[in-house]
Amino acid sequence: MKYEHYIGVDLHKAFFQACAVTADGARLWEGRWPRSADGIAALRAQCTAGTAVAVEASTPTFHFADALAGSAGQVVIVDPLKTRLKAGYAAKTDRLDARRLADALRRESVVSIYHPPPAIRELRELCRSRHTLVQARTALTLRLGAVLLRQGIGETPRQLYRPRALAWIDQQALPVEAAASVQRLRRLVERVTAELDAVEADVARAAASDPIVAALDPIMGIGPTLGLLIRAEIGTITRFPTPGHLASYAGLVPRVEASAGRVRHGRITRRGSPWLRWALIEAAIHGPKRRDAEGRWARRLAVRKGALKARVAVARRLCDEIVARWPR
Repeated sequence: MKYEHYIGVDLHKAFFQACAVTADGARLWEGRWPRSADGIAALRAQCTAGTAVAVEASTPTFHFADALAGSAGQVVIVDPLKTRLKAGYAAKTDRLDARRLADALRRESVVSIYHPPPAIRELRELCRSRHTLVQARTALTLRLGAVLLRQGIGETPRQLYRPRALAWIDQQALPVEAAASVQRLRRLVERVTAELDAVEADVARAAASDPIVAALDPIMGIGPTLGLLIRAEIGTITRFPTPGHLASYAGLVPRVEASAGRVRHGRITRRGSPWLRWALIEAAIHGPKRRDAEGRWARRLAVRKGALKARVAVARRLCDEIVARWPR
């Protein structure tokens, strides 16, 4: 679709640089504003229904795009990895980046990314918060175990955040500084565990009321928690024409280099959503436990290729089941 004006925005944490061009490529204006309500309002005043805006994907991009959505005719969130704005140029500045974004949008040579609605972004924030808290608690318990190990205590409970394990720690005779370090770590573990319990309760409530999570629940390895994370990261399944596209978005497909008739496959790309990839790999742990043809295939593959490679292959197969079971 053709527009009267095209605006490229180089967005940063504290400010943004913008440049507007006409449909013929002539520069209209350019400027720099703070990334605040007043700065965004100033840009909104320059937008009309005949204006298209391009902004590179970054942490504040979704909020920025939402603020412009009611004023501009189109807001495109550009994939910086697939849109070659800087190739062949010797100089790179904020002003030049904004100009190149506007010109690329005018020439329709930008690659956009999925702009999830606010409800999906809220689910993502909830699931990612749980994941972050789990990682924080794991790091603290590992540190706690290391302090005990340095004092000659190697036989510790497996889950040091459990109340019984914390009570066991209180019974250990430790030097003064080691005991103080253990108590500091213990208080942090208890605090993180309390926060994690509250977040997991929210996750359980959200999962219980989501029909897509219920549809994915029969897949072995995908319970309510992983199901909600997978549902949030995918958003809408119509984005992916085939299971292979979903696997590519999760970064579970191998790199391919083909030249002069020679084809070389490397490691998986690891591009796309790291949270979706983690959830699929986590669910794939249960693949060899299945009592069907898929389980037998997973067990044979684990013997032939090793457990880790087999787990990645099972995660790739899970994409087929997810696409098949996802409600339309």
